Amino acid sequence: MVFSIPLIITIAVIVIFLLIFFHYVPFFLWINALSAGVRISLVQLFLMRLRRVPPHTIVFAMIEAHKAGLKSVTRDDLEAHYLAGGKVEDVVHALVSASKANIDLTFQMATAIDLAGRNVLEAVRMSVNPKVIDTPPVSAVAKDGIQLIAKARVTVRANIKQLVGGSGEETILARVGEGIVSSIGSAASHKSVLENPDSISKLVLKKGLDAGTAFEILSIDIADIDIGKNIGAVLQMDQAQADKNIAQARAEERRSMAIALEQEMKAKAQEARAKVIEAEAEVPIAMAEAFRNGNLGIMDYYKMENIQSDTEMRESIAKPQSGSENKQNK
Repeated sequence: MVFSIPLIITIAVIVIFLLIFFHYVPFFLWINALSAGVRISLVQLFLMRLRRVPPHTIVFAMIEAHKAGLKSVTRDDLEAHYLAGGKVEDVVHALVSASKANIDLTFQMATAIDLAGRNVLEAVRMSVNPKVIDTPPVSAVAKDGIQLIAKARVTVRANIKQLVGGSGEETILARVGEGIVSSIGSAASHKSVLENPDSISKLVLKKGLDAGTAFEILSIDIADIDIGKNIGAVLQMDQAQADKNIAQARAEERRSMAIALEQEMKAKAQEARAKVIEAEAEVPIAMAEAFRNGNLGIMDYYKMENIQSDTEMRESIAKPQSGSENKQNK
């Protein structure tokens, strides 16, 4: 059977027209909506295409909400949330899950949580099934100077009303770590903490660490406690070493001052010795001048020499003799 070119062109045009028509007017999607009890017109589906809203997403979300008995969910609200950049499927799934779990969650609250960047479906699931968060190792020092390293498990449940504007898991972990440090630090001995680790969790729970967060703390359990360093002994050793260094520095300073003083005294002694030598060198000149002027006679000179010899003899007698000299004398 041979087809003519005009017939082929006509069939192609009809096929293209039908494809464009069913793209902008999703007839079969309209049939699905009517069969599920959701009333929506073909004009509305066509206008969704023009507004660049996927009709399949909106219609299936309306079908799910209708089957779950959520009468508050309307087409306009779903379209507005999609145009605002929200996840329509997650919001509807969360509303259905909250309805089945008897959780008070409105459409406005769910869309606000979704637009805030949080996973609203995960939040609803966490409200039903609490989540366990493991804290990183927290180091703290008791009053006796012994370091303890503790790990805790925090059981939290999502607080739907605080998901918008509430802080996340990082804040919970930081506050729990701070509470562990303060509770261990207030203990008189590390032994008391090891004997009663539940005292830490009780003290931390009393502080209301979940205030202003998107979670509600159900329990805090100490999973493990290890003994670390003796921080008190280390600090004492460091203090002793510091005191030793200070004492050595002061002793070195005094030794340097003593050496400087000794050098200064030697310099003064050398200066005085130089002056004595200079003065002794002037004595013969003065004596010669006295001879020329007649102020000093020859007898006076001999008397002075005798006195000087006598003085030197007396000084040699007064000096103590060494051991070798005593043996020679014997």
